[in-house]
Amino acid sequence: MTEERQIDTESILEKVNRVKDYQKQRKMYDYRLRKECLRKLYNNILAMKDEIMQALKQDLNKSEVESYMSEIGLVLSEITYMLKHIRKFSKIRRVKTPLAQFHSKSFEIPCAYGSVLIISPWNYPFMLAVEPIVDAVAAGNSVILKPSEISPYTSQVVEKLLNATFEKGHVEVVQGEKEECTFLLEQDFDYIFFTGSTRVGQIVMQKAAERFTPVTLELGGKCPCIVHSDADIELSARRIVFGKFLNCGQTCVAPDYVYCHNDIKDELLRAIEKEIVLQYGVTPLENDAYPRLINLKQFNVMKSFITEDNLIFGGRVDENTLKIEPTLVKSTFKDEVMQDEIFGPILPIVTYDTLDEVIDNIGAYPKPLALYIFSKSKQTQDRILKYCDFGGGCINDTIIHIAGSELGFGGLKESGMGAYHGKVGFETFTHYKSIVDKKCWLDLPMRYQPYNKLKYKLIRMFLK
Repeated sequence: MTEERQIDTESILEKVNRVKDYQKQRKMYDYRLRKECLRKLYNNILAMKDEIMQALKQDLNKSEVESYMSEIGLVLSEITYMLKHIRKFSKIRRVKTPLAQFHSKSFEIPCAYGSVLIISPWNYPFMLAVEPIVDAVAAGNSVILKPSEISPYTSQVVEKLLNATFEKGHVEVVQGEKEECTFLLEQDFDYIFFTGSTRVGQIVMQKAAERFTPVTLELGGKCPCIVHSDADIELSARRIVFGKFLNCGQTCVAPDYVYCHNDIKDELLRAIEKEIVLQYGVTPLENDAYPRLINLKQFNVMKSFITEDNLIFGGRVDENTLKIEPTLVKSTFKDEVMQDEIFGPILPIVTYDTLDEVIDNIGAYPKPLALYIFSKSKQTQDRILKYCDFGGGCINDTIIHIAGSELGFGGLKESGMGAYHGKVGFETFTHYKSIVDKKCWLDLPMRYQPYNKLKYKLIRMFLK
């Protein structure tokens, strides 16, 4: 029987209390102060860019290009967007007032929720920790971040960055493992933002429900990649290989499986195999720019999906470097590899004959975080978009829908709840107080008792 690990609850509570006290002081009520904080964060990220890249290399073997493209650059873009729009987002919003409320005006006041707990994952340990903080700080909140212990080098650099940027109490970091996270979830926050697995998401939501705390859950699922018979095969293959094997497949919106029309299966497979070689080389395991799996446990899970019977292409592994080369396997919906989100460089190939078959089979699964359609037919595209439920996605591309601040990003049901990025991110961390300002010089009598037929007639005239 293992002894339960002791945690420093006193230190954690000190940080929690600092965050709550900071919010009570209303220091970030003025949007201009928030802009100053975000500018400082932007400049500090640039100053620490090499250190951040080195940490990502140590945790996941990410190259400088991939680290900037999929992590650092996205955070910088989000900050740039917020700096440009934060003044507009922070303004009181006038709305129409019904005639029955004459004479008055109606408006909404954007207000920070208050103290926010952000729990981030290991697969994009910089971007998925810092980008939600950008949105939360832009909206005026104070934050406690619990980064992942599975990506320790990046988590330490993130803490160093945030400590150098924000005042104590404005943004605090709690390092640790499951026990620290569990203890944080016992505290009373005004909002919780979680990115991770569906299983842990359920625990977060249960804990939040005990205190009626609103949550955003960014989860995952088996994201289908549909390739119809009229698709541009070479372009489809290039974009599928990019989206699937980025970060060694450890991406929540990566194409989880290719669902291709039987008529183009062989041609598509040849094109995907060709693209893997073009993008990663003949021996991807020796490609220093090819990321690795996060740990031995994940490596062994991915390795178990590869058998002599299902292997189409790839399949070589290196336990010393925790690398598995981009691998294609033939599959059906009954196979083990198709039961849960893969989260690695294994790409099952499943075939179909009709779109009805596609819609029915995707609908039988939990709702995915993303869905991708490769087809030149507007009719085919529209049909899949209309009848399949999913968080977001692309037509004739993969994963790029998460890269812009103009589109909100999030799932639904099993793949998540709520969204963020850009304006949607600001609104996620904002409560809007709805106000009616009624003037005193006129008071319509119809709402007051005693009621009569005339008042009833007037009420029906106004409220219809």
